[in-house]
Amino acid sequence: MQEASERSAATMPKGRKTTEASAGELDSRLESLEQAVEAGQGRVDGAAVKRGRAVLERASLRRKLSADHTVVGFFGATGSGKSSLFNAMVGVELARTAATRPTTSQALAAVYEHPGAQAADADELLDWLEVRDRHTIEDAHETETPRRGGLGRWWRGEAAPPAGGLILLDLPDFDSTAREHREVVQRMAGQVDVLVFVLDPQKYADAVVHQDFLSALATHDAVMLVVLNQVDRLSESEVQPVLSSLSSILENDGIRHQQARAVSAVTGQGIDELRSDIRAIVDRRSAAQQRLLADVRQSAEELAAQAAADELPQPGRRERDVLAESLGNAIGIETVVRAVKRSYRLDATAFTGWPLTKWMAKLRPDPLRRLNLKSAEANPEVNRTSLPALGAAQRAMADGAVRRFTEDAGRGAPDAWRDAIRDAGIADREELTQHLDRAVGGTDLNASAKSRWWYPVAIVQWAALAVALAGALWLLGLAAVSYLQFELPPTPRVEGFPVPTLLVVAGLLAGVVLALASAAIARAGAALRGRSVRRRLQSSVALVSETRVVEPVSREIDRCNTFRRAVAIAGRGDSK
Repeated sequence: MQEASERSAATMPKGRKTTEASAGELDSRLESLEQAVEAGQGRVDGAAVKRGRAVLERASLRRKLSADHTVVGFFGATGSGKSSLFNAMVGVELARTAATRPTTSQALAAVYEHPGAQAADADELLDWLEVRDRHTIEDAHETETPRRGGLGRWWRGEAAPPAGGLILLDLPDFDSTAREHREVVQRMAGQVDVLVFVLDPQKYADAVVHQDFLSALATHDAVMLVVLNQVDRLSESEVQPVLSSLSSILENDGIRHQQARAVSAVTGQGIDELRSDIRAIVDRRSAAQQRLLADVRQSAEELAAQAAADELPQPGRRERDVLAESLGNAIGIETVVRAVKRSYRLDATAFTGWPLTKWMAKLRPDPLRRLNLKSAEANPEVNRTSLPALGAAQRAMADGAVRRFTEDAGRGAPDAWRDAIRDAGIADREELTQHLDRAVGGTDLNASAKSRWWYPVAIVQWAALAVALAGALWLLGLAAVSYLQFELPPTPRVEGFPVPTLLVVAGLLAGVVLALASAAIARAGAALRGRSVRRRLQSSVALVSETRVVEPVSREIDRCNTFRRAVAIAGRGDSK
């Protein structure tokens, strides 16, 4: 006995280290599953997300309860001898038994724990499991005096006791016709730490157990035991072929690391070996964590079916520029640019044209004023532009640009995420044109700004007009003096031409030539201002495009990638 205790003590640190390592891994995977559930909410299959959330809630509750107790549930169909096997394992007739009909109507617990253990720990755990019928197994030592919770000389293995306790559960038949019995079994299948499936030679291939339980729990083979009970009803030559057939079926279920154990509750065959297997699981004290890890892995695998195969790239600069350019064309940037150039030429003519005719430019309507874009003080938040309303063609152009952008962004994503990316991009579609209109209205067009060259040209124009007027007044004075028959000295001449006449001709000719030259310069200036305004407008439209389309799409791509990474870590422990 002392030797056994020393062996147990020697292995305890190793077992504890493994448990702590598993706890760290479990923390990481639970955190990743939570991230996946949050990221996938409203994006992927709602049932899978709901089951993932249930795993998180169940893990949270189980980890708050006793980590020192391992809960082993016995599952079986009617007539499999499950309750008889349970009694044989316990060594006490606790469960009612019958050959052909279900007699276990509710879960029954056999509790093994240390004499000094807190009974409340097991009670809280059984309360969570909703097991009311519970029995603490009393042990007898050398004086044959019953001792409560003596762990049955560690459950008849005559070995040193483990650090934790053991709870064996006899459960209702999973093929029971009573709905409440099936509900208990299904609930327990998701709660117990270790699942022992009891099959019999007649119904070991029954579709109910394989489809509804074993294949559904294929990821839980680390905390699963499969036993073939009632082998006493088979001849020695029949046992191995039946076990081989069962193993093949288990492989088809996806359970590739389990070997079926042959037992008989009647003859006791395999009972000690099955106890030994369960004792080994309890000694490791990691069954609860392994069970939760299996739950997380199963949920992650279900969610992984809706994750992208590869990381989705964010939209590139080229795609974003194409979107902004298309939206700018749809909202009518070129209309504004043409209006800016036309308005500039009108203003330039009104400022630098021939003073005798430039007033006519003010009679022409200013296209920027007609678009409500002339005033630099207009508030784009309250003042709308007067750009023509988007027609069907322009709206189709804007919608098509957004659709192409979202389709390119979602390429390579599963359908659910591709739809989510598209919906994110078009979520603001109805108000997108209003935002674009405000962006255009809020762009500084320098609509009233005067070019520096205007001032010297205007001065020269007025000087030329003054020269022409001086010459004209001179001629008028000469004519009046001549009419009144006064004698005047000869009029100065240059190259034979009278100076007053030259002043009139030079002044008028200079004004006309200067007007024509300023008109040409105004066209070049209008082109420069048009290019500058086009860049500003395109920048304003790009800002709206980024805010209303690109950023929502980018966030959705980030969410898709977060979901993918979280599912990978939850399922495999890595993000590859």
